Amino acid sequence: METPVPEPVAEETVAPTPEPESANETEVSIETSETEAETSALEKPAGPQRAWYAVHCYSGYENKVKKGLEQRIRSMGMQDNIFRVIVPTEDEIDVREGQRKVIQRRVFPGYILVEMIMTEESWYVVRNTPGVTGFVSSGDKPAPLREEEVSKILKRMETDQPKVRVTYRPGQAVRIVDGPFTDFRGTVEEVNMEKGKVRVLVSMFGRETPLELDLLQVEKV
Repeated sequence: METPVPEPVAEETVAPTPEPESANETEVSIETSETEAETSALEKPAGPQRAWYAVHCYSGYENKVKKGLEQRIRSMGMQDNIFRVIVPTEDEIDVREGQRKVIQRRVFPGYILVEMIMTEESWYVVRNTPGVTGFVSSGDKPAPLREEEVSKILKRMETDQPKVRVTYRPGQAVRIVDGPFTDFRGTVEEVNMEKGKVRVLVSMFGRETPLELDLLQVEKV
């Protein structure tokens, strides 16, 4: 009797499992993308930017220089590169010998401010304006002003409340010219320019009495 031969069993074929990308390969890919982005940014440099510059000129001739520069801007067709020229000023109330007069005081004597795009052509137009002696520079290049600096200057120019300009000092004799104590005389004890006030010691009822007055309420004796 023959012994039965067992039939061969077919082997199952298992597909290989793909190995996940290593962390190093992922990091290399990210670094490559960042490097390409940085290179792309470097290949496209930004052009000259609009900014404010301080220009030095002869003191006392600021308005004349401003007018001359504005004429050159128009005649040379530079309106697209040079936008504004200003002489920083502020209003003050000048008190002298009992007279009050509003005057316009230059904040930075000997300087004008120019808003412009700095190019060789615009630099030439400004630098060669009669009365201009040069740009405020950092090294060999004109240095643009910081935005916060310009904002403070422009805000200072736009204020509606003029400052009071006086030269009172402690111990100085003054006369009150306004208010219920008009014609009283006294001595300056303290001056507060920020508040526009002056404290005056006035002789009343046999003793010195301090009065806080507005700067415009007194005058020098």
